Amino acid sequence: TGKKVFAVSPASFLTARSFEQIKNDVAYSDIPVKLIGISAGVSYGALGSTHHSLHDFAALRAVDNIHIVVPADNFEARKAIEASMDYPFPLYIRFGKKPIPNLHDSDTHFEIGKAIILKEGSDVTFIASGETVCRAFEASKLLEEEGITCGVISMHTLKPLDDDAIIDAAKTSNAIITVEEHSIYVGLGSACASLLLQEGLHKPFKIVCIPDEYSITGSQAEIFDYYGISPEGLAQTARDMIRVKRTT
Repeated sequence: TGKKVFAVSPASFLTARSFEQIKNDVAYSDIPVKLIGISAGVSYGALGSTHHSLHDFAALRAVDNIHIVVPADNFEARKAIEASMDYPFPLYIRFGKKPIPNLHDSDTHFEIGKAIILKEGSDVTFIASGETVCRAFEASKLLEEEGITCGVISMHTLKPLDDDAIIDAAKTSNAIITVEEHSIYVGLGSACASLLLQEGLHKPFKIVCIPDEYSITGSQAEIFDYYGISPEGLAQTARDMIRVKRTT
């Protein structure tokens, strides 16, 4: 019909209650519906695990013919919506709800499937998605004050993944840390680890995310801090990895 179809719902419900419809009626039927998951991850904080969407990457990455975009700030959110208008594939766009500082210049190139390199560094590189990108960027500032060169990649598209950006980071950096607002299973970290292992690239590697448990109840910031997804926590993870690398 030529009509553009958007479906908007809290991410925890959109990708769980509607999973069969997404798999069969959208992806299998090859209808380029744009699925907008709002208040994703632990945005609903105090409402607890029933309202946390920590499974959506895992579920939808396993569905053929659907792509996944996770904007990091207003710039990426705006560009993702603009790119989605004539995008030929079914698309899941995942939004949080917290105000996030702008991380990009207005002329930054945005393309679904191509990561954005915010900073380059040879000691450690953070590969992050969504609202965790800002925290990784702040962690890089803390590390640079100590003379640690730190790269930051906004991996705004989880599917199709920008393999080249990940491989290049592993070749030019001594350690890789992935950061995501998702379960440890089958998210950004798992995707990066699988790719690097299959490419024969063996670097110190750490996934920072929500572990396999019912997450604590609290604000998004409190949950992030508890699980080490804070600038200070991420900086310490990087220090520990670099220390191990230098002593081996």
